[in-house]
Amino acid sequence: MQGEVTRDPVRTPEEHGIIGDSPEMRKIAGVIAQVAPTDITVLITGESGVGKEVVAKAIHTASRRNKKPLITVNCGAIPEGIIESELFGHERGSFTGAAEQRKGYFELADGGTIFLDEIGELPLAAQVKFLRVLENGEYLRVGSSLPRTVNVRVIAATNKDLENEVSAQRFRPDLYYRLRSVNILIPPLRNRVEDIPVLFRHFAAEVAHQNKIRFAGISDEAMQVLQQYHWPGNVRELRNVVESMLVLESGKYLQPDDVRKYLKEFRVNADERQLPVHLGKSVEQAERELILRALLDIKGNLMELRTTLLDHLQTQDAVPPAEEQAHADGQDALTLEAMEHRMIADALDRSKGNRRAAARELNISERTLYRKIKEYGLE
Repeated sequence: MQGEVTRDPVRTPEEHGIIGDSPEMRKIAGVIAQVAPTDITVLITGESGVGKEVVAKAIHTASRRNKKPLITVNCGAIPEGIIESELFGHERGSFTGAAEQRKGYFELADGGTIFLDEIGELPLAAQVKFLRVLENGEYLRVGSSLPRTVNVRVIAATNKDLENEVSAQRFRPDLYYRLRSVNILIPPLRNRVEDIPVLFRHFAAEVAHQNKIRFAGISDEAMQVLQQYHWPGNVRELRNVVESMLVLESGKYLQPDDVRKYLKEFRVNADERQLPVHLGKSVEQAERELILRALLDIKGNLMELRTTLLDHLQTQDAVPPAEEQAHADGQDALTLEAMEHRMIADALDRSKGNRRAAARELNISERTLYRKIKEYGLE
């Protein structure tokens, strides 16, 4: 009909193999839809385990090159001495051990896509040759003077801050500017907790099917425990936790205590927290001891500082004020409870009331922080 406007359907993350309901993942799905049909270079950044390779595969799958190979290369896993040979190939006899001619990853990816993971680990010498491929598609095999051309789409990823790497002269600025044409930043899992239930159900179904395991489900309270955890290993850690729980809990309906056993935050040990933790001690007891030990350390440092200042004043024949002398003698010292109250209040102030951030700063669980906030009337 004349005058009718045809609108593209709203893209969902699942259309591109991306699992998640958060606004961030929906935005990333939109960017994938825009860049996939082109040959533009894409840089994917984010912490280790957030799913950079999943995004790279989604871009390739949605591209015109999806009938050709997607070659994945972990630049950090290849020794510096052979990385040029691995990327660009070599001629027979070009170095010791080169018994035959060999194609490199770029040549194998011709017509398709090459995904260079951990691009920040690429040595400077290899960066020069990589830049040449990006600019005009040309490369040289090791031991050859004959330029070759390749038609390949490049997707790179890193968990490093490449701007800092450029400042430290570990990464070429011209390569960095060439790579960052489109930068897809994947937020850590702790910043998109609404994705956790979706990812959990996806991984649970996958693990149950692959291992022929019956899974009875998970309670809302147990899911809340998963959403409150800080996930230092991101999506990769969540998948490993789901796999362990389903296999070891024998298909039971998961409750909060079942989940906590598999989360690092609740596996307190003396080596990690430098505390004399005894078997049978509750998590809350261990975390309270952690706070008190930190407060004692702070108090000891303050007393040592006061003593140093008093010694300095005495060497100058100065008489310390009565208030300072009283503190040095241990009078009017804050109780541990008061110091704990102040430490928690200061952390909440610094985080502008963000309880999750305050709990991470104090190295305690959000549950313990909530209890302390209520106990000290900090609500």
